[in-house]
Amino acid sequence: MARRIVTKEEKAQQVDTIAEKLSQATSIVVVDYLGLTVEEVTDLRKQLRDEAIEMHVVKNTILRRAAEAAELSDLNESFSGPTAVIVGKDDIVLPAKITNDFAKNAEALEIKGGAINGNIVSVDEIKKVASLPSRDGILSMLLSVLQAPVRNVAYAVKAVADAKEEDVA
Repeated sequence: MARRIVTKEEKAQQVDTIAEKLSQATSIVVVDYLGLTVEEVTDLRKQLRDEAIEMHVVKNTILRRAAEAAELSDLNESFSGPTAVIVGKDDIVLPAKITNDFAKNAEALEIKGGAINGNIVSVDEIKKVASLPSRDGILSMLLSVLQAPVRNVAYAVKAVADAKEEDVA
């Protein structure tokens, strides 16, 4: 089977596309996927896709150029060997959480680095972010905290009303 030659224009388009995704990302996780089975990669992609997170496997030279265009050139040291870039736009925590949780079960997946809100972060920092609750989790905690005073007032009012009913009876 003959291999198709990619033109300079096509490579430039790839660089532009990846650079745009990197610059719009709130969270980027760079991983080495060497040793993962096809089923594992498919499972990881499905988990990410279910949360509107993208995974791109692109040549390292294109990733380096895209990172420079997106002003994330410090990520370039992570682009060696088989590299995939996981890009999230909405939730800062979810890409790190899904990737870290997946890596616990699939030892072949290695987190190499990443970026959060345009700031380069280490593997340890990605793992710390992965331990945080997701955006939805934080919002539900906030809602619970906001509801507690109202709930307590409602219980107090009900207790007073019950007490007055007992006095009347």
